[in-house]
Parts: sequence; structure tokens; C-alpha cells
Amino acid sequence: MADFNEELAAHLEGGLTTVCHAWAITRKDGEVFAFTDHDMPLSFAGLEFRADTGLSALALAQSTGLSVDNSEALGALSDVSLREDEIEQGRFDGAEVRAWKVNWADPSQHWLNFRGHLGELIRADGGFRAELRGLTEELNRPLGRVYQKPCSAVLGDGTCRFNLAQDSYSQTLPVQTVEGGRRFAWQDFLSFDADWFTRGRLEILDGPAQGLWGTIKSDRIEDNVRIIELWEPIRGDVATGTQLRLVAGCDKRSETCRLKFNNFINFQGFPDLPGEDWVVSVPSSTNVNDGGSLR
Repeated sequence: MADFNEELAAHLEGGLTTVCHAWAITRKDGEVFAFTDHDMPLSFAGLEFRADTGLSALALAQSTGLSVDNSEALGALSDVSLREDEIEQGRFDGAEVRAWKVNWADPSQHWLNFRGHLGELIRADGGFRAELRGLTEELNRPLGRVYQKPCSAVLGDGTCRFNLAQDSYSQTLPVQTVEGGRRFAWQDFLSFDADWFTRGRLEILDGPAQGLWGTIKSDRIEDNVRIIELWEPIRGDVATGTQLRLVAGCDKRSETCRLKFNNFINFQGFPDLPGEDWVVSVPSSTNVNDGGSLR
């Protein structure tokens, strides 16, 4: 890259330049979309950059300190580039973004001048506006332990360490009935207790919505019909017969960790922390005030 920078710098110092911008978006599922604001496609860095997408960028703000680099990208929605339904489904949320300044007359002269992730995406009038967040955005994340009674881990993550692949904690099955991508129902699906999947996940395994998932709001049984409702609808088409996976839920309580998952050794909460009633306790004239506990 250093050689390319030197060549591009020499080109820029020449006065008459042939420079454009190029962008590559890499989604979390591995799909890569590459664009350029030049009027012809370009090829470099192992990518083919499309020229018919209408993607452009506003002024890029960068600094040498620790402030967050930021910019915005504008683009047109189309079936061959960024589709409206995929943005609506959240498939571009948190995608990696790379931006180059490139000599379109000699694409080997290119300089990577921005690297970060997509933030908020707004759709309007057949186009979109995407917020770009630089690498220093990660410095805004809170770090350290949270001292609280409930467990701070996510079920199955590196701190929880619970194996969700066990048959008694997940179930793969086809959709029988679905309403609005939010309410799912099955006849005679009674192999798990009611509320077993509450606060768990519903993951779509095939079809147009493959890869999407939702958090389960409630799991109940009514007249031998199991009804699972999500907090928010799946943002994609889910039809009868679509394969999905249900994952058991956890309410973060120590009793649940011990009895439902037998995983109390990895519990990440502090169940013996005193509650708010203890914090606001004060001496009372009706009690014995001998210097002992107020409880």
C-alpha cells in the first residue's frame, strides 16, 4: 500500500488529476458490495466496483485524536446494488465499510482513507442515507463488569459457556401457522413446558428471511396449540413450511441458571447484593438501635 500511496501522491501533486472514490461494504454474512462514483466500473484490491449504483459520499471528517471519525454515504436503492427489503431486514446493520481514493486512469494507484462500520440507515424517495462510523467508535463501548443481581451474560456466549446445541434446549421444525411474521403457532407441539422459550430466540433457517432472528416475547400453550410471539416481527417473508429453530430462553435469575440449565458455576450475576430497601434503610424510633443491622 505504501508504493500505491507514493504513486498517488505524485499524481495528485501533478495538478491535473483523474481521481474518484470507491467503497466496499462487507456484511456480517460475508456478502460484499463494491461501488465507485466514477462513471465506469473499476477493478482493484480483488474487487469489482460498480459504477451504476448512485453511491456517493459527503465530506469525510477524520482526526488524529480519539474523536469518532464520521461521514455519510448517499445511494440509490436497486435490485443490483442495495435493496430496500435487505436494508429493512437489517442485513446491512453493522457492516464493515472501506473507502478508497483511487486514480481511475490507473486503479493500481489507490489509498485506503477510511475504514469503519455502517451506523444508522435511513430510506427515503428510492434512496438511502447511511451513517459511517470510524474505528474509534469502539472506544464508546462501556467496559468492565456490571454489579447486579441478574446475570450479565448472554445465554450461550463465552462467559455463560452453556451448550445450546443440546436437544432439550433447542428445536428445529417447520412453520405451521404464522401471522404478521410475529405470531407463530403449532398443533400438538407439547414436548417443552410452557414458557420454555420465553426470552429465547427464533431463528429462520431457509427461505427469503434466512439468517434473520427475533427475540421471543411469550411462549404459551392454549388448547394443545403452542403459541410463540416475538417482540418484533421478522423483517422478511416467512411462509408455512419455512424451517426455523427455537432456542430456550433465560430470565437471568440465579434459580433459572441452577435449575433449568444446571450452569450456576458460570452465573455472571451477584444474587446476594442487597436490594434498594436496604440501601434506603434508616434508624427508626420504634426499633432497637444498638449498632446492629437495620434489617
